[in-house]
Amino acid sequence: MDTRPGPSTAEKNTTDFSTRVHRGVLIVLQVIMAVELILVFYERQWINAFLIMTIMAITLSPAVLGHRFRVYIPPEFQLLAVVFVFAALFLGEIHSYYARFWWWDIALHTSSGLLMGILGFLLVYVLNESENIDVHMRAHFVALFAFLFAVTVGTLWEIFEFAMDQIVDTNMQKPMLGDPSGLTDTMWDMIVNALGALAISALGWWYMKRDERSFIEAWIRKFIERNPRLFRH
Repeated sequence: MDTRPGPSTAEKNTTDFSTRVHRGVLIVLQVIMAVELILVFYERQWINAFLIMTIMAITLSPAVLGHRFRVYIPPEFQLLAVVFVFAALFLGEIHSYYARFWWWDIALHTSSGLLMGILGFLLVYVLNESENIDVHMRAHFVALFAFLFAVTVGTLWEIFEFAMDQIVDTNMQKPMLGDPSGLTDTMWDMIVNALGALAISALGWWYMKRDERSFIEAWIRKFIERNPRLFRH
């Protein structure tokens, strides 16, 4: 029997507000991309059209998959993920923000470290709370796992960029600081990704050691409370 207390009225109101904000932002972004899609179709920019349709599908996927598999995903996390994808692919690639703003790539890779760190915490909390898996990690191991998870994902992404440049002849690893090879770009991407992961891991560790509530814990607890079937036999 699940003895965990249910969400309070204040928490429910916060969740409802977050859900409305997420839906509103998602609708606005979808409309922007739909208008852009019409324009690129009119101008016969088929590659950009394909990219925009892919981005639209990716930004809708958390809500669609959550509904399909009856899994609740905190709207705050969905919102961060959707905005990140929009900024990285739609603004970064299609509208060339990576070339127009030197700091765009750095900001996004730092953000990805933060997001993947949060996801790492979520995975560990799922393991800790599940009755089907006999595992319980201490605070410093949880933080270490979140950090290593985020760094690993960032490294795999850099491998993907290298593979795309070699196989499809794209330009994902861009010249930077006078280095045309893209190596400097790759190393700075990995460094700022690790810094973002370190920041969120340290913050999560600090809150866990002090036994205080953090926004990460609030999202995770919300995920656990709204998906009880994932944590029962």
